[in-house]
Amino acid sequence: MNPATRERLFGYQHAFDQPVTVGITLAVIVVVIVVPTLLWLLSRQGFIGPVQREELMKRYKSWLILIPLMGVPVLLGAFWTILAVAVLSLLCYREYARVTGLFREKTISFMVVVGIVVVNFAVLDHWYNFFVALFPLASGTIAAVAIFADRPKGYIQRVALGVLGFTLFGSAMAHLGYMANDANYRPILLLVFLAVELNDVFAFVVGKTIGQRKLAPNTSPNKTLGGALGALVLTTMLVAIVGHWVFPDTPLDSPPYLVILGIIISIVGQLGDLMLSSIKRDLGIKDTGVTIPGHGGLLDRFDSLILVAPAVFHYVGYLIGFGLDQPARIITGG
Repeated sequence: MNPATRERLFGYQHAFDQPVTVGITLAVIVVVIVVPTLLWLLSRQGFIGPVQREELMKRYKSWLILIPLMGVPVLLGAFWTILAVAVLSLLCYREYARVTGLFREKTISFMVVVGIVVVNFAVLDHWYNFFVALFPLASGTIAAVAIFADRPKGYIQRVALGVLGFTLFGSAMAHLGYMANDANYRPILLLVFLAVELNDVFAFVVGKTIGQRKLAPNTSPNKTLGGALGALVLTTMLVAIVGHWVFPDTPLDSPPYLVILGIIISIVGQLGDLMLSSIKRDLGIKDTGVTIPGHGGLLDRFDSLILVAPAVFHYVGYLIGFGLDQPARIITGG
């Protein structure tokens, strides 16, 4: 492992080398400080009622925990970022397996967990060919090991749940960690986190203000078409503006490409949210867990990132690549 790779993996002292990282971090700190006063003013002026204020304060207190959990690993180094994504993937899969009942299928569930661990090892190793190959290999292995239970009845459902579990929490989410193989990963990941979370906030605020027509009433009754379009416009503007400083002097540093990136994050992020809502409605549950007060489970909070991660990875990767100037197979030594 050369010194540059070691610095990328563990070089916390380089956390604020990029101005964008400093700017986003300071902006988040300012927002955290200002929000309680803003909620108090909105309540005093009658724009929100006591119940809404209490709900929003509950969510605010949860964000005091979530923000460090998301931001600190990114600042500490690529190793901690990849590890955090792996742990998050396992915890989200745990919630998924519990609500779907897949945890009862010990062999299938075990293979999904093994797949999540192995795919994140491929991420840490910066072994892209193995990383890509693991999706069909893991899916085929899950289908194969399910045969040995010798229970044809329900085989398709069990395998489908297992493959979906690996697809979402292994393959898809691991793309988030793979971004850390790029020397410029900190501002990229912070932009993705910021855009995804504000996309949700924009949809909520605009929807409450001008939203009338429901977007998908049977899937998510509170989401409106106005909120979705408002989030699309505002998130795209945010990504197009901040992205200029995140991707300077690259082919991506172009208004059309940055606008497309913003559109991708907004639309795919909202689809990720609706995807989890569809799963919960199908199962007849409100939340996937009670880990985070005001948010439900971890999966309830990070659902948008599941679909955004591979979409952003492959779009940005197509234009400028991820970690192309970094040593590959840093553990296995290929």
